[in-house]
Amino acid sequence: MGTVVDDATAAEFHAFFERHYAELSRLAYLLTGDADTADDLAADALLAMWRRWDRVRAADHPVAYARGVVANLARSRIRSAVRERRRVSLFWSQRGERFDDPDVPAVLDVQAALRRLPFRKRACVVLRYALDLSERDTALALGISVGTVKSQSSRGMAELGRLLGPGATAEEVQATVASQRAAAPTPAHGSARASTRAEGRG
Repeated sequence: MGTVVDDATAAEFHAFFERHYAELSRLAYLLTGDADTADDLAADALLAMWRRWDRVRAADHPVAYARGVVANLARSRIRSAVRERRRVSLFWSQRGERFDDPDVPAVLDVQAALRRLPFRKRACVVLRYALDLSERDTALALGISVGTVKSQSSRGMAELGRLLGPGATAEEVQATVASQRAAAPTPAHGSARASTRAEGRG
């Protein structure tokens, strides 16, 4: 997109921004478990969309594209954090220090359990059950087939059931995951930050 943006285009993007920012931030939070990171990822995703807005607006499913951008950014952020934790762990292990495994807390809540799922399973579970998307919309967002969404969601929910404790029924696990939609914090700062970034591109 050029440096000059007409008012109609800016208004169109602003409407998209206002309609979907909160959802994108909630998605980022449920994938990463960190509110500040979620704000950053939602802002970065919308900035990336603004830079490609001519292409995005012409897409069949702009919202699915936005969800996919957030998922990819979250995956990259998580991988970076894992690499950093490994470097720190290696450094301290060389110094003869010993620590309990941080990935095995005594009590797991649902957010901690979600973070223990492999990323694709976590993304499928979050989109399907926490954000209540259809299998088709989840597939569009993640760039995978509906069949993969079905299998990954099923396996992810089964793993969550094991992590959340013996005796948890499939219905209870699903209800617990669905409750995370309301548990995700409302974006506070990222919305203004993303809007400012986008306006700076106009």
